[in-house]
Amino acid sequence: MNWRFVVVGKPSLAFARDGLAEYLKRLGRYTRAELLPVKSGGGAEAEGARLLRASEGCFRLVFDERGEPLDTAALVSRVDALEMDGAVKTVAVLIGGADGHTDELRETAGLVVSFGRLTLQHELALVAAAEQIYRVYTLKRGEPYHR
Repeated sequence: MNWRFVVVGKPSLAFARDGLAEYLKRLGRYTRAELLPVKSGGGAEAEGARLLRASEGCFRLVFDERGEPLDTAALVSRVDALEMDGAVKTVAVLIGGADGHTDELRETAGLVVSFGRLTLQHELALVAAAEQIYRVYTLKRGEPYHR
């Protein structure tokens, strides 16, 4: 199964670029993972439309503060289920811009996950999402990353 991190705007903060590059490199040991930025601007509706176009044909995993607060074990279980489903070839992880996601975008998602009730800056959320997917794969392989 492949992973596509679809985010509004290219990461501009140095820590986000570096962190994302590190986790995408690490994920490469287990699966194919790529970054696909979409143009920012025009508000949540316009950005959401671009996110939807960029994730067409993919299972959509949306990170949003209104989502389900999963623990790591539950996320591993969901990823296992997706991998067992032969119809899912690519999971698109959608990270919105400063205006967040629209109801329409959330409704198209196969899974909406929250990092908790906090609102995270979108570049920080992107790095956290990539780290969590990396954590899932290390747990699945029984590696000591998750303690």
